[in-house]
Amino acid sequence: MSQLQLTDFVKRPGQGKSGREIQVRTNFFEITQLPNITIHHYDLTVTPDVPPPVNRRIFEALMNHYRDTDLEGAQPVFDGRKSLFSPKKFSFDSRVLDCRNDDNTNFHVSYNKVILPGDVNNKRSPIPVFKVKIKKAAVINLEELHRFLQGKCAMTNNCLTAIMSLDVLIRHKPAMAHVTIGRAFYTSAARQALSGPLEAWRGYYQSVRPACDKMMINIDTTATAFFQSGPLIEIVVKILGLRTPEDLRRTVPPVNWLRVEKAIKGLCIQVSHRQRAKKTLKIFGMTKTAARDTLFKLNVDPKDGSAPSQQREIDIVNYFKETYNITLSYPSLPCVTVGKTAILPLEVCTVIEGQRYMKKLDERQTADMIKFTSQPPAARANNIKDGVKLLNYEDNEFIKDFGMKISNEMATIRARILQAPTISYHGSSREANFVPRNGSWNLRDKKVAMGAVLGSWGVIVFGSEREAPESQIRNFIRELGISFVETGMNVANKSPPFMYANPQGNIESSLKNAWIQAGNAVKSQPQLLVCILFNTGTPLYAEIKRVTDTILGVSSQCIQVKHTREPKKQYCANVCLKVNVKLGGMNSYLAQGMIPFCTTKPSILIGGDVSHPQPGDTTRPSIAALVGSMDSKASRYAATIRVQTARTETIADLGDMMIDLLRTFYQTCGEKPTRILFYRDGVSEGQFAEVLKNEIAAIRAACQRLDINYKPDLTFVVVQKRHHTRFFPLKPSEGNQLGNCHPGTVIDTHIVHPFEFDFYLQSHAGLIGTSRPAHYYVLLDDNKFAPDELQELTYKLCHLYARCTRSVSIVPAAYYAHLVAARARFHARGDHFSDTVSSNSAGGAGEASSYASVKPDLMKVMWFM
Repeated sequence: MSQLQLTDFVKRPGQGKSGREIQVRTNFFEITQLPNITIHHYDLTVTPDVPPPVNRRIFEALMNHYRDTDLEGAQPVFDGRKSLFSPKKFSFDSRVLDCRNDDNTNFHVSYNKVILPGDVNNKRSPIPVFKVKIKKAAVINLEELHRFLQGKCAMTNNCLTAIMSLDVLIRHKPAMAHVTIGRAFYTSAARQALSGPLEAWRGYYQSVRPACDKMMINIDTTATAFFQSGPLIEIVVKILGLRTPEDLRRTVPPVNWLRVEKAIKGLCIQVSHRQRAKKTLKIFGMTKTAARDTLFKLNVDPKDGSAPSQQREIDIVNYFKETYNITLSYPSLPCVTVGKTAILPLEVCTVIEGQRYMKKLDERQTADMIKFTSQPPAARANNIKDGVKLLNYEDNEFIKDFGMKISNEMATIRARILQAPTISYHGSSREANFVPRNGSWNLRDKKVAMGAVLGSWGVIVFGSEREAPESQIRNFIRELGISFVETGMNVANKSPPFMYANPQGNIESSLKNAWIQAGNAVKSQPQLLVCILFNTGTPLYAEIKRVTDTILGVSSQCIQVKHTREPKKQYCANVCLKVNVKLGGMNSYLAQGMIPFCTTKPSILIGGDVSHPQPGDTTRPSIAALVGSMDSKASRYAATIRVQTARTETIADLGDMMIDLLRTFYQTCGEKPTRILFYRDGVSEGQFAEVLKNEIAAIRAACQRLDINYKPDLTFVVVQKRHHTRFFPLKPSEGNQLGNCHPGTVIDTHIVHPFEFDFYLQSHAGLIGTSRPAHYYVLLDDNKFAPDELQELTYKLCHLYARCTRSVSIVPAAYYAHLVAARARFHARGDHFSDTVSSNSAGGAGEASSYASVKPDLMKVMWFM
């Protein structure tokens, strides 16, 4: 069978053989027995539309009533949205069932009607009626899946549906019992408070994956942030960073109720002032007035029944006293609005458990989350085993009914540890050529391979002289200049001018003044502005980068003021690595013969990525970035950027961006690249076909726009970081001090695709937690790489990341593209980084006009470092 028939991508050309072979455990669990039945696929539609948790309750009610009659005693499974899979055929092709809500605890079932729990507090409210329609969708024969796993047929829709059915099967029971988000379920058993009103919950991710001649289940620990449950008033206190609810009464400084409203809007609550079953309500906002000043009209029925009913005005405080005999403790606080008209005091509301926090965590919360999730390999492996025990596949009645069996032991697979490359620095270094150990090295007695010339530079301190005395700053700059020279840069002016500036003032004006001052000092164009900052906040940093990148066209280096107090050699050397490449220098390269792909023919390495706005942000566009290597050493890169419609993953202007880089390569090297190796970051498996179709066509078209006969060989590799595959050394001697696999660990057997060209490479030595390998997937390969060639080239390139002396987790071209896309987000005009920016206005490509272009001279060097 030809490759074209089997796959649209690249068929695996074999398995790699280079490196030292070892055995590792991985968090994949083999499906030892696939169902040998015909699986029946049904579409289940609930009207009106409700969220998946409610859908699951409706489904459960249906099963309780119909399982032994219409459903033939089957144990069907449901994805919470539309798909239902059954090991037995139902006795009908389609049926419409009405689900009527009656009470909160018991199901009352009659033919064609299932009564669901709900609200009985208000007897006057209509009881919701759900219409449930079950319709036959397909019949799944697993024989085709078996043939796919053996490499005898392509991935078909039938195979995809079969895999989906197994995915739903293993997730069904946990989803019915726990909070479920995507492919993971979370339990409150393992939780940790984060700063503010949040807490982190540990959960378990599980996914069915095709592998070589078998199906596997990938199980991993995961975590996400939830709102803490409990009295709403206490949540408000935590949002504001106060100590007790009494602090909410203060007027100096006044409480920021707009901040509170933004934080709690959308939260689901229950009320404590009603004795009957509690109703779930959603917060829509807050009143502008205090409870004692919030008035509404109340219907008053006449006692004698003769006169028509009247209305009287009453405030919230008196209403709760009259109606519920509750004296509010905080009458001066505003209330929350629920529904269209209902108003409730904060103190009678309780936040329900299990509500996910969807916004971006702040710095402290992120640090707390990292501590919670960073587990050494042994601890992570044990937690995964705990998850397997919790899942208890052996006693899962649904899995049994489908006839599937799953191993409880992690798979043990073959891996190889590749040899690290020889790295070269300047010939005058004490050890100019060396092979790093354990993925790291240092700059002691080394000089950068090609030092840049720094003639004109300036320093600007965004703070007062009282906070950072002039003597402290001058001492730091002197030490920094010495480090520049010691690491191989040529510094003409070791005493650059410096000035203080107001961090709340006009940043653009301050930077322009520093730029003019630096230029006047030596009568030449400034090359660098060193900016000393007193905080790690984004707004000031973003404005500095916007002005220096897009208005002044000068490289900038931001430094936290704490590093100026006692300058450390190691820190100054690390700053030198960044500054040298920003000015056009080269820090290191791989010794001769290490990367023949780049040296035997003119070749360019391309990295591509698309950065999307954070979830919930509808005002900002997506940003596409490309970087390209500019020499045969693959150490220096140029970049190009485009702004495009939000949430679009395909790079829209890829053709023009490729032309930018190919022209720059020609201007730099004097020849066209005959080979292109493109590393594409940020693409999920579901987008492979779209990327193959659109982006590869755009690259080819761009080459022919330059020259109709220009057809370089193209290899297109997707780099994936967001996955749950982990590796654990089988023997302690085969891991590093933290228990992780050694850098250079590569896997291309057992858990990879049955026949397409992909591999896992752990190229770095993780500093904390369990290292995550990168997953490389080859979609096109005109260059006909052998597995060893591509794996070794990729690993060696990971030692050339310019701003550190470590091998990194993904190939630098993809890493740089990610950095460029992130930096370009700072180039928007106006304040796009404060907490008050609206996220409700329409956005997209129209926002592109607010993004300024990087100055052309900077685009030829690594300004983004």
